[in-house]
Amino acid sequence: MTKKTVQINSMTVMVSLLTLLYGCEQNHSIQRYGTDVDNLFILSSAKSRSISPENFTGEKGKGGMATLKEGSAARAARELGQGWKVNPYVRIQPGETFTMADIKTSGIINHIWMTPAGNYRLAIFRIYWDDESEPSVEVPVGDFFASGWGNGNEPQISSLAVCVNPKSGFNSYWQMPFRKKCRITMENMNNKVLTLYYQIDYSETPVPDNAAYFHAQFRRVNPLPDKEVYTIVDNIKGKGHYVGTYLAHGANSRGWWGEGEIKFYIDGDSRFATICGTGEEDYFCGSYCYKTKKGPGDKRVYTDFSSLYAGFHKVKNQNRFGQYRWHVTDPIRFDRDLKVTIQSLGWQSEGRYLPLQDDLASVAYWYQTKPHFPFPKLPDKEILKIK
Repeated sequence: MTKKTVQINSMTVMVSLLTLLYGCEQNHSIQRYGTDVDNLFILSSAKSRSISPENFTGEKGKGGMATLKEGSAARAARELGQGWKVNPYVRIQPGETFTMADIKTSGIINHIWMTPAGNYRLAIFRIYWDDESEPSVEVPVGDFFASGWGNGNEPQISSLAVCVNPKSGFNSYWQMPFRKKCRITMENMNNKVLTLYYQIDYSETPVPDNAAYFHAQFRRVNPLPDKEVYTIVDNIKGKGHYVGTYLAHGANSRGWWGEGEIKFYIDGDSRFATICGTGEEDYFCGSYCYKTKKGPGDKRVYTDFSSLYAGFHKVKNQNRFGQYRWHVTDPIRFDRDLKVTIQSLGWQSEGRYLPLQDDLASVAYWYQTKPHFPFPKLPDKEILKIK
């Protein structure tokens, strides 16, 4: 073989590789479903849509059409008229369930923003995928956004999946695909009117066959019975992966409260779990009681933090704490079933653990194939309420 022949063959191979890569990239541009800073330049055939009180259906060219006759902010806009922020919010009456979105196509929820003015624990956020009669997301709105201790006690959170910006700017960046329909509701269980500003940003796009459905489930026990282990979630059946935990921990006694271990029972585990943590603050990526030396005398005090995947905050002047952990880079994968529990432990004399009877409320976040196992019934109003 001559040198010229080798050069021609090498060029042919290079051209073939470039053609293959270009073809893959062209196909990638069609099949790309998520975006990040490393692929924002990739074009997509997806269509951007957004639902808010200014465009209840998300239809193209239908935003800002409310008139002064029907707008919630008609009085403020009375000198300006249609198109001037006439209907930026809704009022949900006591006992009413309001449909925030009713999308009838395939797509992906990319971002949800809202700021509800009312009792967060009595405002129940639900999402139904496709033809579901039971929700895949059913969580009090504050807890869904890692703010379970109520209006006025919102932490500032700067994480990858959830952001809470001053004062109560709730943001979710969980990607939520659906194949036929998506219905999102808010129930006002309170005896007062709930004012809700919101925006749901989504893409109309085909969804791949291997895309799983987003789920979120709430639980609360107060007080936890003596020497019982708290269940964050159980009866998850199917194939999927667990992606996050929010835990609102109210200490009902003095002293440290976070020695309990979290356990993930995967695919038939019975007495012993496959994944076992070493302590509550350890699981939420902190250490040594979340305390650092500050102020006069280097006193050790609780220290809030918010990072991409984990965070902690203390409610001012209260023994109440919020913790989140997002399993974005380390999802807990399961093929058949999953159960998640956490112990509630402190310390007593002689270096002994003390089982606690604390106030625990949690949200479990995961993706799975459908249908999901029915959720347990939410606690009634008196148990849901923060006292």
